[in-house]
Amino acid sequence: MADSSVDVVEGCRLPVLRKNQENEDEWPLAEILSVKEIPGRKLYYVHYIDFNKRLDEWVTPDRLDMKKLQFPKKEAKTPTKNGLPGSRPSSPESEVVRVVGAVSHYYSVGNGTARRPMPNQPGRKRKQPPNCGGTDEDSQDSSDGIPSTPRMTGSLVSDRSHDDIVTRMKNIDCIELGRHRLKPWYFSPYPQELTTLPILYLCEFCLKYLKSLKCLQRHLTKCNLRHPPGNEIYRKGTISFFEIDGRKNKTYSQNLCLLAKCFLDHKTLYYDTDPFLFYVMTEYDAKGFHIVGYFSKEKESTEDYNVACILTLPPYQRRGYGKLLIEFSYELSKVEGKTGTPEKPLSDLGLLSYRSYWSQTILEILMDLKPDNGERPQITINDISEITSVKKEDVISTLQYLNLINYYKGQYILTLSEDIVEGHERAMQKRHLRIDSKCLHFTPKDWSKRGKW
Repeated sequence: MADSSVDVVEGCRLPVLRKNQENEDEWPLAEILSVKEIPGRKLYYVHYIDFNKRLDEWVTPDRLDMKKLQFPKKEAKTPTKNGLPGSRPSSPESEVVRVVGAVSHYYSVGNGTARRPMPNQPGRKRKQPPNCGGTDEDSQDSSDGIPSTPRMTGSLVSDRSHDDIVTRMKNIDCIELGRHRLKPWYFSPYPQELTTLPILYLCEFCLKYLKSLKCLQRHLTKCNLRHPPGNEIYRKGTISFFEIDGRKNKTYSQNLCLLAKCFLDHKTLYYDTDPFLFYVMTEYDAKGFHIVGYFSKEKESTEDYNVACILTLPPYQRRGYGKLLIEFSYELSKVEGKTGTPEKPLSDLGLLSYRSYWSQTILEILMDLKPDNGERPQITINDISEITSVKKEDVISTLQYLNLINYYKGQYILTLSEDIVEGHERAMQKRHLRIDSKCLHFTPKDWSKRGKW
């Protein structure tokens, strides 16, 4: 469908042919981010409008629908009273969906308490709920009462002010990490001379990047690491966690951030890893401890963040490891005697995982409550927060997301429908990986007494 007489330039928009999840042809609108010429033809780097950036790709001219080509428009500045450009209005908050489901259990929340009736309590008919089992079918929107404004300090924070065409384009074609070959989703600031290679080779133990297989093989004869540097603070079966100080192991930490940036779009990379701890999850076999995922956290957080950045590498996704990383972060918070929350904004996959974890954790507590001397059991929001180490705001936003909070006869109550109960039980049956607190050997440090970390 390409017309050679028309010059397609950066910023143009037009339908582009791609395969959807069902391997069917579709023509979504896309923006041309870059154009390059190779012997014999041109290639176009496109971003599909309203699609995640990890689907961006180079396409050939025959995939462009030139009949619907839109040339870029010059942006007009919106003057204000003082003559300065106006700012874009913020989007309105989404309405919170009200109570759903036929009520089989309810908890009253008066002065922070929640009650559950005996099973023979009659319920009221309500609308059918969405899937509340906490699986990957959860909504990906972020209108769940979670603050979306990020803090502006640290090594990995959201920062769109420096977004340009270069950082919007994937610059690494393929990464070989141990027995896996990974296709990066996003830009990562690896050295420029490595971005033209068909494959970037990484040592899976020290994460050093190398330009060829021969260089990797030579490196492996000298690299003594068979696990991440730092202290192993957890081991159960083949799963281990290593705690790595970003100041003591700076090179490893920076290499880890470079690898993570290939799969995280909403973070900007800085090289100051000193204020951070990195917790790397590994899977053990006869060859060593292979990285599965990691999360980082500030040594001192004024905002109660217990996670700054979190990632499960693509070969290990959709296998329960993401939820295990989240559970481990809260297990550390329990030992520290604190409540914690992840740094915002979360990626789309991160938001899914956290919503699922919070939902399952809170429902697990509510369903385990037993009647006391014939009275309905009571629990406060603060109790849930203290038991789980989940910050109170996240507990409340999760209850709202699950549509459990209602106002009934002058007090707030929590309602649990049969659909929610059954969905939760199904989800928990699939969740085989759990953190065993008895296998954790962790002593929290008081970083405020350690000078500059």
